[in-house]
Amino acid sequence: MRNQGIGSWTARRVRKTPEKVAVIHEGRATTYRELHERVLRLAHGLRRAGVRRGDRVAYLGPNHPAFLETLFAAGALGAVFVPLNTRLAPAEVVHALTDSGSDVLVYAPEHAPLVRTVLGDVGPLRIVALDRAAAGETSYEAMIGSSEAAPLDEPVTLDDLCLIMYTSGTTGRPKGAMLTHGNLTWNTVNVLVDVDLASDEVTLVAAPLFHTAGLNMTCLPTLIKGGTVVLMSAFDAAEVLEQIGTHRVTYMFGVPTMYNAIAACPRWAQADLSSLRQLNCGGAPVPVSTIRTYQRRGLAFSQGYGMTETSPGALYLTKEMSEAKAGTAGVPHFFTDVRVVGPGLTDVAPGEKGEIVISGPTVMRGYWQRPADTDRAFGPDGWFHSGDIATPDDDGYIALVDRLKDVIISGGENIYPAEVESVLHQHPAIAECTVIGVPDARWGEVGRAVVTVAPGAEPTSEQDLLAFLRDRLAGYKIPKSVVFVDELPQSATGKLLKKLVRARYGAS
Repeated sequence: MRNQGIGSWTARRVRKTPEKVAVIHEGRATTYRELHERVLRLAHGLRRAGVRRGDRVAYLGPNHPAFLETLFAAGALGAVFVPLNTRLAPAEVVHALTDSGSDVLVYAPEHAPLVRTVLGDVGPLRIVALDRAAAGETSYEAMIGSSEAAPLDEPVTLDDLCLIMYTSGTTGRPKGAMLTHGNLTWNTVNVLVDVDLASDEVTLVAAPLFHTAGLNMTCLPTLIKGGTVVLMSAFDAAEVLEQIGTHRVTYMFGVPTMYNAIAACPRWAQADLSSLRQLNCGGAPVPVSTIRTYQRRGLAFSQGYGMTETSPGALYLTKEMSEAKAGTAGVPHFFTDVRVVGPGLTDVAPGEKGEIVISGPTVMRGYWQRPADTDRAFGPDGWFHSGDIATPDDDGYIALVDRLKDVIISGGENIYPAEVESVLHQHPAIAECTVIGVPDARWGEVGRAVVTVAPGAEPTSEQDLLAFLRDRLAGYKIPKSVVFVDELPQSATGKLLKKLVRARYGAS
């Protein structure tokens, strides 16, 4: 085949196991043969609609077989897939569509009101509806039904761009991480080596596919091995237990808040979990109490560290080492290099703090149309600078100790204070503001805005400020509380002393 990218994966898989079940969604099973045929038909339909090599195809919707079909179809054409976070506010969707220059938007019916809202603010866009296509739109199933299933073999290399995945920026606007076919392929190889997935894997995907972990750490590795992916449209703790028992799930990924919710279900003690072989957790460190709860059911976690820009796997802690090296994120994935460095890119000694830098074939090409941001991220040394502070131990296991970029991790979602602060500053009553993370029993941590009111401004309240943010930010980014203060602590040079803000106002 001339297509070496992931758009060829369904063709390659169907040569080996055409009748095995590839995807199960809401009780409907799709074999690899059926998946491949639908991908071909969709690719031909998209080509007929004008999609060519390098064009961007966006997708807005929950976990669904159509997500994977659109990803593979775009790859078969040499086009670029743009998955959109379903929790984005209208302005954020507009930014992602216009910044990426998407030519096509495939959307699920529950997002029809949002799509209608943003259409006037984006350029020419071909709209494909999964259900109930409106005037001027194309029906997804009609596109598939009216297209041929002839083979496609567009030349695609591992260096070609595969997808643009938006990640919140530390300077305000989300940036599109450019992930190549090689990035995703090598990340998949890392997972196969380190997680040791089998061809009989039954993987439950309850985490959203528009996040890199849900897609790249669980779904794609399972499909390349010929296993079965069980897609849940949305996370529901009780339903997770039901799906595990019904489909004899062997592998799943989640963030700590998901696993805590599962363990809090009334059926937890009686649920049949005997099929589970692997529990993978990321997005935030796994609390010791969570680890102990699952150990009592004979289950252990494998954990990791990564980010969108690294496809995402960087560090991995196997379940066998989860107790001996508790508190660490593990060692580098097989084909990834990770160092903890101080000034001058010199490696720090065990026990010392430094920044995590990453190199290898899973590291992104750069940020879409942002060469300056790309240069800052990689620096003259060519290593990707994570902005995360860590400490290595004598055995090379790396523990995260701080976040240089002040990112708040809430329920596995990254919240960047600068992005929230830039919107808060748009409120006429706000003079100064900062956003910090505070502990939360359910989400691990949540945002808290600390603000000063402008002299002479109309009085405002916590409720008013939060309501102001709701139309401008995704719900998970909105702080859960607001503290009004007379002034924010600053240094003699006027620099905000965020450490003092946390000390004064960061108690839960």
